[in-house]
Amino acid sequence: MAAAAAAAEAAVQWLSVCITFSISLIIIIGSSSLVAVASGNSEGDALYALRRSLSDPDNVLQSWDPTLVNPCTWFHITCNQDNRVTRLDLGNSNLSGRLVPELGKLEHLQYLELYKNNIQGTIPVELGNLKSLISLDLYNNNISGKIPPSLAKLKSLVFLRLNDNRLTGQIPRELVGISSLKVVDVSSNDLCGTIPTSGPFEHIPLNNFENNPRLEGPELLGLASYDTNCS
Repeated sequence: MAAAAAAAEAAVQWLSVCITFSISLIIIIGSSSLVAVASGNSEGDALYALRRSLSDPDNVLQSWDPTLVNPCTWFHITCNQDNRVTRLDLGNSNLSGRLVPELGKLEHLQYLELYKNNIQGTIPVELGNLKSLISLDLYNNNISGKIPPSLAKLKSLVFLRLNDNRLTGQIPRELVGISSLKVVDVSSNDLCGTIPTSGPFEHIPLNNFENNPRLEGPELLGLASYDTNCS
């Protein structure tokens, strides 16, 4: 009898351990799912903020449904295996309107392609939060204002194409600290001051700065004033 009672007690303890483990596992899985859904919703909210800010006469954003768990099924969006947004491809899509600061929440974004539209307004400083960004292509739009120095935080950036807009002000000297930069094109704007010559700018051809009537020639370090003809 004593042996049977001990065996029964051991079985009850084992069952209790199994139930506790199962509940813990369910909680862990549930928490992970909630984190994934929350991050997906956050990115979806950011992209939907962009959609609300844009005029879309050709309905290229028609699939952008904010009620979905994440935006990975939307057209013109690419995600990684963790359902995080890595590409936004809306070049040459006949869009107009403005960029939104919420874009800075897409922390896994590598390619932001919005070239050849009619986007107006300024470049949000929050784009400097896109730490994974490789390519920023905003060329051939109607963007005004200054190039944000915050873009210097994009330490993975390789392509920076802002040509054929209405940008003003100086080329931020902070950009010389992006060692990964291979292509910089700011031609056909209204930039002023001098052209950087250090860091990655040492290898950028001068025609990538042309058609800026107030932009002086290459900077002569120690000899030329940086803000020449620039206000």
